[in-house]
This record gives sequence, C-alpha cells and structure tokens, in this order.
Amino acid sequence: MTDRNNHKILVPEARQGLDRLKAQVAHTSSPDEAKYEIAEEQGIPLQHRDNGDLKAKDAGKIGGEMGGNMVREMIKIAEEQYSRKQ
Repeated sequence: MTDRNNHKILVPEARQGLDRLKAQVAHTSSPDEAKYEIAEEQGIPLQHRDNGDLKAKDAGKIGGEMGGNMVREMIKIAEEQYSRKQ
C-alpha cells in the first residue's frame, strides 16, 4: 500500500506537484521509490513487501527525512520566487 492512500492533502490538485517534489528531493524518477531511496541512505532495511518487523523509530526516520527535505526545498523555492519579485 502506498502512502498516497493513507494521507490526504489539503489541496488535492497539488498531488502531482507534491509527487514531483518528493521524487526530486529523493533523487529518484518515481515518487513511489522515494521512501526506499531514503531508507537505503539511512541504512534502514525497507522492503517493497512485508515490513512488519520495521521499527516505528525507523519508519519515523524515513518519513521525517523525506518530509524535512520537501519542506526545505519548498522554502528554497518560495525564497527564490520572492527575491525575483523584489
């Protein structure tokens, strides 16, 4: 099950843009592969199936890293757009 089935965003029309951003910050071509790339970078054994033995702490590290990177990138983009308007 992908995380897009579990989490709702405030503006559904933004889904495609958020997916592109997720893939971009994880350096993958697919947003679905982003969590696996980050898990690999963190040394966390995330598999495509059956992660029943994955610790909540490790899952949090993956999501936190991904979310943090996305927020930093959105701030960077906003600052660049703001500076162009000045």
